[in-house]
Amino acid sequence: MKRRVMGFVAFGAAATLLLSACGGDDGTGGGGGSGASFDQGSTEVVNPSDATGGTLRYAISANMESTDPGNTYYGYVWNFSRYYARTLLTYSPVPGEESSELVADLAADLPEVSDDGTEWTVRLKEGLRYEDGTEIVAEDIKYAIARSNFGDQALPNGPKYFQQLLDADDYEGPYGRDGDPLEGFDAVETPDDHTLVFHLKEPFADFPYVLGQPQTAPVPAEADRGEQYQTRVVSSGPYRFEDDYTPGDGLVLVRNEEWDAESDPVRTALPDRITVEEGVDQNEIDQRLVNGELDVDLAGTGLGPAMKGQLVSDEDARDNLDNPTTGAHFYIAVNTKVEPLDDLACRQAIQYAVGREGIQRAYGGELGGDIATQVLPPGIPGADSSLDPYEAASGEASLDKAQEKLEECGHPDGFDVNIGVRSDRPAEVDAVEAVQQSLAEAGIRAEIKGFPSDTFTNTQAGSPDFVAENELGLNYYGWMADWPSGYGYMSSILDGDAIKDAGNSNISELDDPEVNALFDEVVRVEDPEEQAEIYAEIDRLVMENAAILPGVFQKSVLYRPDNLTNVYFNPSWHMYDYMTLGTTDTE
Repeated sequence: MKRRVMGFVAFGAAATLLLSACGGDDGTGGGGGSGASFDQGSTEVVNPSDATGGTLRYAISANMESTDPGNTYYGYVWNFSRYYARTLLTYSPVPGEESSELVADLAADLPEVSDDGTEWTVRLKEGLRYEDGTEIVAEDIKYAIARSNFGDQALPNGPKYFQQLLDADDYEGPYGRDGDPLEGFDAVETPDDHTLVFHLKEPFADFPYVLGQPQTAPVPAEADRGEQYQTRVVSSGPYRFEDDYTPGDGLVLVRNEEWDAESDPVRTALPDRITVEEGVDQNEIDQRLVNGELDVDLAGTGLGPAMKGQLVSDEDARDNLDNPTTGAHFYIAVNTKVEPLDDLACRQAIQYAVGREGIQRAYGGELGGDIATQVLPPGIPGADSSLDPYEAASGEASLDKAQEKLEECGHPDGFDVNIGVRSDRPAEVDAVEAVQQSLAEAGIRAEIKGFPSDTFTNTQAGSPDFVAENELGLNYYGWMADWPSGYGYMSSILDGDAIKDAGNSNISELDDPEVNALFDEVVRVEDPEEQAEIYAEIDRLVMENAAILPGVFQKSVLYRPDNLTNVYFNPSWHMYDYMTLGTTDTE
């Protein structure tokens, strides 16, 4: 017997939601600056409009991690790739808490689950087509999951939840084999072209959230080119690639005439054309946003320090700013394998030696975020703001206790350590420089190592071999929930089973048996209060291990140009919802 998943509410078309939303004008266009106010986009739609046409212009300071939805772990790509890649489920296109509710995308409805919680059935809408007019079928989604999760040649960058959850231990992936690439992949059945049946090893209550991830975007097997598939992703959404994509050269999207608007609950597809410039300095992006030469900073993390400081003090400019709590935690991953940080007392010395006020200041003070003292951000069940084992809430370092720990770990005069950071993100560089200065006061000599953000998670900080060879004892990192639960936030960065050879997000390389056991336990728990208690205990144990040095729970300062329509912050994407945006510059 199967039951329909409850607790997730399906909504109608995005355009209807937007045009009935509060804020902005009467839905016929107009500037975001006319009638809009500071932080309005954090809670409601600003400048609602159904005007079509024009070009929506994005830019980013690095190269995109990947345009392949099956090979990415950056939130901005998960958000942006929906222009050309539809998924089984997705999030509701509304501001506020309701955005965490799942809606059907390629699926005809929300999934059904068996009574024992191990079998999930999803039925697809019929008649959906790729850009070339061929039909999207269930086997294309099965193949997409296989290529990104299974085998030695599986795509490196994305999460591996399907690999962890599906009952497919003997399947070796689709690459490097003769014959049917899906032979033996019985954990996902496709009894017909419009049905998928997922077989899990064990019950997993959060599985619908996994079905909303970009790895469920369909990929025709004959079009796949491994990591080079990003050159020309076959579109299932309202836009397609105009030309082949080469990293660093930017991306241009144009309309996909095969997209069926009536089947799509989240994408308004208002612009005729979407452009992305890559490798643009952050200060230049900020200036061009203000000058009206760009519409959106693709990274979605907000203005850099220089422009932020200028605009927040300008009463007129403030009306174009939003200041949402993003759900992101920026922290230092303290590696548990690199000497001398393999010694707990040395890790604890780091915790006491770093004053968090310097990190907060790098993000612009209170507008940029709140000082963090634990792993879980506010709003995630299990978060406990009173957890502060290293007396970090004041923002000041505890140098006496740092010295005690240095003596305990056999380094009374301090030690040398390297800190990895994404060098193309000014706020992160400023934060690391503040950490460096703070550590120096305790006699800990830190050298900063900068890397590009598009390779940081895969090739540098996300490669345990690279970390060991380059003695990257500390890495500055940011993390947002894969979905809004303690598991969706913590498992990839703290579960020992999540450590990977490449694309590793457990940069601390924490492999604590007690923590691992709690992650295994919580997936079988259905009661939300009991889940929250387990997540709180995981947080406490991680802090006891000193594997994460909490920094700030980020608040972005986002700039919304006057011409940008249907603007609102979507907490599930941790940034503006890109699928609803349009422009008044339609000529």
